[in-house]
Amino acid sequence: MIHGNAAGGFWRRLKRNTLRDWELMLISVPMIAYFLIFCYYPMYGIIIAFKNFSPVKGILGSDWVGLRYVRQVIDSPFLGRLFSNTFILSVYGILWGFPIPILFALMLNETRSLRYKRVVQTVSYLPYFISTVIICGLMFNFFSPNYGVINGMYTKLTGNTAINFMGESRWFRTLYIGSGIWQYFGWDSIIYLAALAGVDVELYDSAKVDGANRLQSMWHITLPGILATVILMTVLSMSGILNGGFDQIYNMYSPAVMETGDILDTFVFRLGIERAQFALSAAAGSFKSVVSFVFIVLSYYLADRFAGYRVF
Repeated sequence: MIHGNAAGGFWRRLKRNTLRDWELMLISVPMIAYFLIFCYYPMYGIIIAFKNFSPVKGILGSDWVGLRYVRQVIDSPFLGRLFSNTFILSVYGILWGFPIPILFALMLNETRSLRYKRVVQTVSYLPYFISTVIICGLMFNFFSPNYGVINGMYTKLTGNTAINFMGESRWFRTLYIGSGIWQYFGWDSIIYLAALAGVDVELYDSAKVDGANRLQSMWHITLPGILATVILMTVLSMSGILNGGFDQIYNMYSPAVMETGDILDTFVFRLGIERAQFALSAAAGSFKSVVSFVFIVLSYYLADRFAGYRVF
């Protein structure tokens, strides 16, 4: 009887909340549909990693082979390089790209001219809305050894021959990280600007009365005020540490830069789409998913431990 009353109370609360917040629930329908269709439904295809998949027989009709393809991925001579490149690019992206939006938000917060602030914000947001294909095309044009602006300036200033930036492995990571920072730092700064808006203005007035200058106020008031947000975003970025940014890398890399530019995502694409080795490609993708899950659990623990962030 108690369980029946509890169940009845649950359904009554659900009905009441649905009638009260039906607009919010209606707005969330496209988001829920997106994750169901593009994130959860494709998980069914993970079965391919454990079968000798044949498009004719289908997923369920293909022969079961167990962990054969998983072992092939683990024993692959390229796995070390793939994992290393993916990890290094992601870590470099965090180390070099993470502080830039914070510094940019801090500088904008200190700007007194509202018009200048809006113009700078708008200009910094624009690269985010440019297609990755266009970004990479611009890079090929700017860094071309024949007609690129960067190489033109380099040869005139140094007298040396032009450098094939896009065709040398040693330059790939620098160009990838630099272009990523340029494209995303303005957009990423929005969350820090929102956090800065929550800092109590009276603290600045008190600091000014005590004789603190703007730099001291920034160091002792502004940064501590957004520290929780900074820690949270840093920790949560670990959950996607194996997502090397397939779109940008695929448009930038070539056989000449595969030593530093080939990552797990491009390996999966090459196996599945270019070579039609569907089972091996699914096994490689599953391996990445398992490792990513470990990082997600670790990042969630760190977010709870150091930033007090909890979902459940």
